[in-house]
Amino acid sequence: MQQLQTYWQEFLIHAKSVLLYPLNPDNRVYVLYLATSFLIAFWIYARKRRVSSEVDGETTFFGFLFPKKVWRHPSAWLDVRYFFFHMLIGHFLLLGLLAGSAAVSYYWASGGFDPSTVEDGKHLTGWVGATITIVYMFVLFLVLDFIGFYCHYLQHKIPLLWQFHKVHHSAEVMHPISNFREHPIDNLFYLVAIGLGGGAVTGFTFRILGYHPNIPVVLGVPLLMFLFNAVGYNLRHSHIWLRWPGVWSKVFPSPAHHHVHHSCHPDHLDKNFAFMFPVWDVLFGTYVMPDDNRDVKFGVTEKDNGQELNTCMRLYFVPFRDAWNLIRRKQDAGQETQQPHNREPAE
Repeated sequence: MQQLQTYWQEFLIHAKSVLLYPLNPDNRVYVLYLATSFLIAFWIYARKRRVSSEVDGETTFFGFLFPKKVWRHPSAWLDVRYFFFHMLIGHFLLLGLLAGSAAVSYYWASGGFDPSTVEDGKHLTGWVGATITIVYMFVLFLVLDFIGFYCHYLQHKIPLLWQFHKVHHSAEVMHPISNFREHPIDNLFYLVAIGLGGGAVTGFTFRILGYHPNIPVVLGVPLLMFLFNAVGYNLRHSHIWLRWPGVWSKVFPSPAHHHVHHSCHPDHLDKNFAFMFPVWDVLFGTYVMPDDNRDVKFGVTEKDNGQELNTCMRLYFVPFRDAWNLIRRKQDAGQETQQPHNREPAE
């Protein structure tokens, strides 16, 4: 009974943290990130309004920001319901996986060192210390972003993983809350991989330097992550198209880069996997950036049965069914290939 009471108290703490997401700089829907996306959206609207009386069929900024074609769509409101369903249940069950996997890889990479014994203040100072800190920050984020890129690639290329990742792609319209339409198995795979990678980088760094460099932070958030979130992150999951001009779209992540990734147009399938650094897509031949969004259509292809993913429970359980059916088909195909062919008896 005492254990159940403890779990209930932990759940209430978790539920409170979910409700306070807009006040938490660590979360993508933090009010400042929403505000910067709002300002960028207004800039886009104002530029288009100069040359036309309508922008995407809307005559006011409010209509442009909250178009009826998005907010009258059932997919938009499913995302809102699923946000609370998944954040309160799925994420509560996944708590600790990131920290746990990071601790395991840190222990291995550092040679079995206990980070709790590190003395505060043991850091190099001056330009040497600052250079090490900057280099460490970029190495850490490059490694983590590559892991994220490759995990994302595998989620599309391995049929079993795709059964769970297609939940995120099943949104037919997008708004910032659509970012949270993810399956717990997707979260599990990603959290463990990122945790192992981050722990390894931190552990190796300590083994080399003998201390942990302090990453520059803004509002308690690592600098690069803060900038990534502040420069229109919430437009990545939205109807508002924004691409950086020329080669810059290959260097810095734009909302358009992710819009193309979510598109079910044949030219856009399995493209633009990167999160922070589009260079991974350029290097691995998965980068696509059209001039406009005329061919961008959100959702999954017909073969993925996206129409079934229309309730919170189905978003959770249909992928398990499809994954099981996929395994069964492979098993049946394997048994058929192992069956000896009947041969006519020799005369």
